[in-house]
Amino acid sequence: MWNKIILTIFVVSVVYAQEMSESEKINQFFEEKFVEQVDRSPMMQGYLGIKKDQDKWGDLSDAFAKETLEITKKNLKELKETINYSALNSDTKVSYDLFVGSCEQEIADFKYRFHNYPVNQMFGLQSRLPSFLINFHSIGNKIDAEAYISRLRKVKALFAQLVTNLKTREKMGIIPPKFVFAYVIDDSKNIINSSTILDDFSSKVQVIDGLDKEVLIAQAKKAISESVKPGYQLLVDYMRELEKKADTRAGVWKFPNGSDFYYHALKKTTTTNLTAEQIFEIGKNEVARIHGEMEQIMKKVKFKGTLKEFFEFMRSDKQFFYANTDEGRERYLKEAREMINTMKGKLDELFISKPKADLIVKRVESFREKSAGKAFYNRPAANGSRPGIYYVNLYNMDDMPVYQMEALAYHEGVPGHHMQLAIAQEMNTLPKFRKFGGYTAYIEGWGLYSEFIPKEMGFYEDPYSDFGRLAMEIWRACRLVVDTGIHYKKWTREQGIKFYMENTPNPKGDAVKMVERHIVMAGQATAYKIGMIKIIELREKAKKTLGNKFDIREFHEVVIANGAIPLFVLEKYIDEWVASKK
Repeated sequence: MWNKIILTIFVVSVVYAQEMSESEKINQFFEEKFVEQVDRSPMMQGYLGIKKDQDKWGDLSDAFAKETLEITKKNLKELKETINYSALNSDTKVSYDLFVGSCEQEIADFKYRFHNYPVNQMFGLQSRLPSFLINFHSIGNKIDAEAYISRLRKVKALFAQLVTNLKTREKMGIIPPKFVFAYVIDDSKNIINSSTILDDFSSKVQVIDGLDKEVLIAQAKKAISESVKPGYQLLVDYMRELEKKADTRAGVWKFPNGSDFYYHALKKTTTTNLTAEQIFEIGKNEVARIHGEMEQIMKKVKFKGTLKEFFEFMRSDKQFFYANTDEGRERYLKEAREMINTMKGKLDELFISKPKADLIVKRVESFREKSAGKAFYNRPAANGSRPGIYYVNLYNMDDMPVYQMEALAYHEGVPGHHMQLAIAQEMNTLPKFRKFGGYTAYIEGWGLYSEFIPKEMGFYEDPYSDFGRLAMEIWRACRLVVDTGIHYKKWTREQGIKFYMENTPNPKGDAVKMVERHIVMAGQATAYKIGMIKIIELREKAKKTLGNKFDIREFHEVVIANGAIPLFVLEKYIDEWVASKK
C-alpha cells in the first residue's frame, strides 16, 4: 500500500518538475526572441526606455523586411521542434498559442506588406520622427546628446528608404487618395520651416552640467541643415509628383487583391471571423439602439424638436465649447486632469490590480496637432522613467465639445488604456512579447467599455455629459458601417461623411477626419465596437451564471491581468473563471 502511494507521489513529482522545467524553458525562449526583436529596432528600444542603439534609426528596406520574415519562420519552427506543448502549464500554453498565432499572422501579412499608405494624415515618418525625438530620446549626458545628433545626421538616408518604398507602391497602383497629400506635405514643411527639433535638443542639453552646449547645439543645427531638412524635402518633392497620379477612390478594393486584403484586415483587427456584411449590419443595429437612448436624454433636457435638430443644437451651441484661445485650452486641460484624478480615487471599486506608473495629461504638440486625432494614449516607459500620457488635441476647440470630455478622459486614461496597458506592462508573469504586444479589438474594446463603466458608478451626472458618452459610443457604431461601406461597398469619401453627419452630433470636422482615417487605416476602426460588444456579452453571461457570486472587480482582473489577447482567448479565460467560481 505504502509503496503504491510513494510511487504515485514520485510520478506526480516528476511530471510536475517536467511541467515547470518546460514552462521555464519556453519563457526563456520568449525572452530571447523578444530581445532579438528589440535589438533589430532602435526605435522600439527608445519606446521601451532602452539606451542601446540610440544613435540609429530602423531599417525600412524590403531586404530587411524579408530577413525579418525568415527570422519569424525560423522562430516558429524552433518553437514547435523544441517545446513539448503537453508538458506546459496552462499559462504558458496560452503564451505558446499566442506566439504561434502571431508568427503565422506575420507570415500571412507579408504578401500584403505594401498594401498601406506609410505616410498619411494619421501617422508616418514625417510626424513620428520628431515626436519620437521629443518624447522618447531623453538626454542625460554627453553620450545621449551625441546620439541625438547622430540620429539627425541619418535622417536623409532614412527618408530615402521611405521614398523607395513609396515608389514600390506606386508601381503596384497603391497610391493614396488626393486628400492625403496636403496633410503630409504640410506636416513635412512644418518641420523644414520650424525650429521644433532644434528647440527640443537645445532645451534638453541646457539642464546638463559640464557640457559644451554651444558646440553641441551648433552640431545639431548643422545636422538639421544637411540631413533633416533635405530628407524632408526629398519626401515633399516626391509627394508633389505622386499627387499628379492620385485620384479620389477611397477603398482598398482598388488595390491588387483588395477584397482579399480587406477580409484579412478585418479578421486581424477584430480577432473574429465576422464578414464585412455582418459587421455592416451590426453597426446599423447599434446605431438604431443608441439613437433610442439619445432620444430619452433629449426628453430629459426638454428639447423640443427632432433628434437631428438636437444633434445640430449639440454641435453648434456655444455653451458646449470653450473659447478657441490659450485660456480656453488651459481650462480644458485643467478639467480633464481633474476628471482623471477623481476617477483615480474610485479605482478600488472596480479593480484589484492598479498600475504603479502615473498618468499625465498633455496637449498634442503644435507640429502635428493639425493632422493628429482628437485624443490618444502613450503607454509609460517599461523602466518607470516616463509616465503614461493622455494626449488631447486642442488645435480647434470647436472640435472638442465639453460634453465629450468625460468619456474621452475615461477611454484614454482611467479606467481605460492606462489601466489596461500599464498593468500588463508591469506584470512579471507575462512574457515580454505579450506585455508589449497588442490586439486592437481587445485594447480598443476595453477603451470603449471604459467609457460605459463610469455610468454604472454614478458618473455622467449631467445629462449632456451622458449624451456625450452616447455620442462617443454611436461614433464607434457608425465606424462599423462606414469602414465596411468604404472598403467593401465602395462608398465614396463624401458618402461616409454624410453618414456621420446624419447619425451623430459631432461637428463636420470630426466626420471628415474620421472618414479620412477609415480610408488610410482599413479595418482598424471596427475594433472598438466589436471588442466592447464581446466584453459586455461575456460580463452579462458571467453575471447570469454566477448571480450574487459575481464580483465586478474579479471580472475586471481576469480581463486585464493577461495582457492584450484575442477576443476568443479572453472568452476562454472568462469561462474558466466562471467555472472556478461555481
